[in-house]
Amino acid sequence: MLRAARPLADGRLIVVFGCGGDRDRGKRPLMGRVATSLADLAIVTSDNPRSEDPLAIIAEIEAGAREGGGRYEIEPDRREAIARAVRVAAPGDVVVIAGKGHETYQELADRTIPFDDRVVAREEILAHLGGAP
Repeated sequence: MLRAARPLADGRLIVVFGCGGDRDRGKRPLMGRVATSLADLAIVTSDNPRSEDPLAIIAEIEAGAREGGGRYEIEPDRREAIARAVRVAAPGDVVVIAGKGHETYQELADRTIPFDDRVVAREEILAHLGGAP
């Protein structure tokens, strides 16, 4: 996906992503390495941590992100991570919000909460633009 998005960016490629909990832990550092090697900025965040500690998942991603050699930031709160990407994006940049796709919820240890990346991204873009459509 990042390779496909790169030609669309006249500026930087920014990616927001995380890895789900209770899933293949071995992919976490690999995803971190790929993200930081292909994107200009990777913002690592939470993505359905389920029964796992979100910070532990992020630490495993970060181990690979360091190997990728690119710039990355950690923001465990997914809404804040999306907001950060919107705030730092400049004209010509492309922001990719990866992982949750069509899901309209986030699975936490003790509950499932409503969360839709598309809705959050729109809200954050509008807030950044001062409410203008």
